[in-house]
Amino acid sequence: MLEKSFSFFEIAMLLCFAVSWPISIFKTLKTRFVLGKSVTFMIIILIGYVFGIIHKLFYALDIVLFFYALNFILVGTDIGLYFYYAPRNRRDRLQNCT
Repeated sequence: MLEKSFSFFEIAMLLCFAVSWPISIFKTLKTRFVLGKSVTFMIIILIGYVFGIIHKLFYALDIVLFFYALNFILVGTDIGLYFYYAPRNRRDRLQNCT
């Protein structure tokens, strides 16, 4: 039951977000520093994408689902990097304070 019509504007919005997340991921990989990031904000965004995916699956199955899934993966990657680097950043900051 795949819909043939979809919202160009919804795809454009998701593409704009999809461009910003790789930039954030690249910056994290380059600097290995995440303490300025808000993991709460990223988790809220991730939850929003989950709701978008659920809506697409139950009410409007179309190609836009791919873009929600892409953004979900990108934000999930950024969150994963946060939890990987945050303990190291805190430890390094404590060592530099002493």
